[in-house]
Amino acid sequence: MAKKNYDELAAKIMLNVGGKENVNALTHCATRLRFKVKDKEKVNVDRLNKLSGVIKVIDAGGQMQIVIGNHVADVYEVIAVANNMSKQVNAATDKSEEKQNIFNLFIDTVAGIFTPTLGVMSGAGMLKGLLILCTTMGWLSADMGTYRLLYAAADGVFTFLPFFLAYTAADKFKADKFVAVAIASALMYPDLSAAFTNGESITFLNIPVVLVNYTSSVIPIIISVYVLSKLEFGLKKIIPDMIKRFMIPLLSLVIMVPLTYLAVGPVADTVGKLLASGYTAMVGFNPIIAGGILGLLWPLIVMFGLHWGFVPIVFNNIAQYGRDTLFTITGPNNMAQAGATLGVFLKTKNKDLKQLAGSSALSAVLAGITEPAIYGVTLKYKKPFYIGMLFSGIAGAIVAAVGAGAPTLLGTSLLTLPGYIGKGFVGFLIACAIAYFGSAITTYFFGFNDSMIEVEEEPEESEEAVEIEPTNIAAD
Repeated sequence: MAKKNYDELAAKIMLNVGGKENVNALTHCATRLRFKVKDKEKVNVDRLNKLSGVIKVIDAGGQMQIVIGNHVADVYEVIAVANNMSKQVNAATDKSEEKQNIFNLFIDTVAGIFTPTLGVMSGAGMLKGLLILCTTMGWLSADMGTYRLLYAAADGVFTFLPFFLAYTAADKFKADKFVAVAIASALMYPDLSAAFTNGESITFLNIPVVLVNYTSSVIPIIISVYVLSKLEFGLKKIIPDMIKRFMIPLLSLVIMVPLTYLAVGPVADTVGKLLASGYTAMVGFNPIIAGGILGLLWPLIVMFGLHWGFVPIVFNNIAQYGRDTLFTITGPNNMAQAGATLGVFLKTKNKDLKQLAGSSALSAVLAGITEPAIYGVTLKYKKPFYIGMLFSGIAGAIVAAVGAGAPTLLGTSLLTLPGYIGKGFVGFLIACAIAYFGSAITTYFFGFNDSMIEVEEEPEESEEAVEIEPTNIAAD
């Protein structure tokens, strides 16, 4: 879609979500606009689904998710600028939050915290994979300055992960971002890190401190920032305005750093280890069955945007073991959906469908962006989607059996394959090939024919004005 059309698409999206007065907040991920609306009854889902440029509308995770595809950031920017939007709504005025169940609230929170970090995480993970390839081929060695500098660029993101999550969690929980990063700095402080390494015993006001390795940790800093947000809210009510600027950060640090070291950190670290060991035990009990079930169900999980609920486990696996296998097991699903879409592309003689399937298949296999393939092609004709699910399950079983993993959260695609270099890499490549070519061939011969195409009526253009006056959607 040409960029000149984004203004029109953005305006029509805003009109059909009920207008600016019906929106509490808007964020976006790699392919979806994520609206938090006041009244879902005012959202015209049918009209949204018919808009040129909208792939699918999904009501999931307490959000109205509008799948746009690769251009989502451009559409989001137009909407945000035109409406003077804040990414996050003021918690005190977000009445829709009260209606969310715990699971939806959890998904929304996880998405808000981790989405901003995914780009740099993926880039760093791919760089790690390329460095492994370079050392394996003998092009670089670990003692070379070139390697050490590039490895610092890749591994620094994961070593100091608490800093990144402190910032994004503070943005989500409405806490002071710099105080949150200061707490992360205290957790990573060299003197206390050395005390943990050396097995020292320290106390705070005669209370024993359980030292924990917070390098690459996830859960401790997120919980700490959440507690910080509640503490700051209380302090703002009782501290005079004239000394708030320095007194709130002072008291926040004095209270939160010891509290994190004494209670939040050790408890969160224990929970993290239990999650990691529980997942490992499940896969270890029977990796083929576990991998097959995960791979089979993953397309459904992604379809409803529920994959965000697994992200903390993935990052926790990386923190505990230095690599993750969960998203590696489910990674070939991207190839399966890409292959099924390719099968449709090769089989159909319909010009419009061939163009859509071709671009969607290419996006899925090269960039790992599967939403256009799923919502625009495979799910629409059902059989290709089921075929993709089947081969995703087969590939998941293979990946789990060979024990492949990745040092970061990666979206599986041709371009990210170097990020998986290591144990089980060859098996992972075989699984991806089976998922891709198996889905493509099966869809071509058994999963699709042009008789499945229904003639769709052109949506009538609304005569309502779509010009939107700039306004601040986040409440004053």
